[in-house]
Amino acid sequence: MKDKLFYRIVRPLIKFLVKVLYRPKYVGLENIPKEGRIILAGNHTHNFDCILLISSTKRQIHFLAKDSLIKGWKKIIFNNMGIIPVNRSIKDHDALENGIKTLELDNVIGIFPEGTFNRTEDITLPFKFGAVKMSKETNSMIVPFTITGEFKLFKKSVKIHFLEPISIQDDLVKENEKLRKIVSNNLVKDREKF
Repeated sequence: MKDKLFYRIVRPLIKFLVKVLYRPKYVGLENIPKEGRIILAGNHTHNFDCILLISSTKRQIHFLAKDSLIKGWKKIIFNNMGIIPVNRSIKDHDALENGIKTLELDNVIGIFPEGTFNRTEDITLPFKFGAVKMSKETNSMIVPFTITGEFKLFKKSVKIHFLEPISIQDDLVKENEKLRKIVSNNLVKDREKF
């Protein structure tokens, strides 16, 4: 899957708007490889998490996202942004296969393993297995990330922190919990500092 022309056109605009409106702090950008297949996986706080990720790298990110985004008038925009739709009411094997095919072409996948916003008191929700499954199937590294703070206009109130890439071994249950622990532990640290 080639980079979508629309994505390449709007990404600089998104980056500019995010910088002006939300003044985010980026940490660990050097942990995002400049080429090769990679999965960015982290916590989900807000609808704007995706644009924060888009503003973090020049590489196109193919997000796994709810299929309602490709219905109605939104279909034109999100199809041209290269998202991979997921039916969240079932175990969507098609979405997983499309993610694997995307990675096999040395692209970047963006995924929020919690599957939705965390509105609980827990640091993170339980992680779904999509990220570790795709990683294992395609021998892709995962770059965990954490988003802390809130999207407040014209205030330095949000931070995205990319951690060192990790590889996934055979035991997906164990590896999924390891990924969740990495994200959770870093969230605790970042919230204390931020």
